[in-house]
Amino acid sequence: TTRPLLSPTAIPGFSTLANRRMAEKSGIAVGLNKGRVVATRKLAARPAQRKGKLGKRVKNIRELIRDVVGSAPYEKRLMELLKVGRDKRALKLAKRKLGTHLRGKKKREEMGNLLRKMSRKDKPAAAAE
Repeated sequence: TTRPLLSPTAIPGFSTLANRRMAEKSGIAVGLNKGRVVATRKLAARPAQRKGKLGKRVKNIRELIRDVVGSAPYEKRLMELLKVGRDKRALKLAKRKLGTHLRGKKKREEMGNLLRKMSRKDKPAAAAE
């Protein structure tokens, strides 16, 4: 068998299955881009498309709860590990406690941000003294 001289995408009017949905319709009843030519409508966003997005109110409530309640014992241990630079060990601990690698990474990042936030609060107080 011989290979074609042109790649399939170089042939005019050719579209792969993935591109076929996005290709312009030709207005002809047969062929790769068959179908009536219609204007695509811009649809309004559905509520389900913002699912999981953190709102201002919920964010503030969670911050308040974090301030009042504090950290869980494993979170305190995580912060200690991060302070001494044992990032990999911190990830292993978080992974074991939370069940998945992704959740562990997220928790380690969250605890790191909390440490940085706490150290920023401490610096102005130390400079004032």
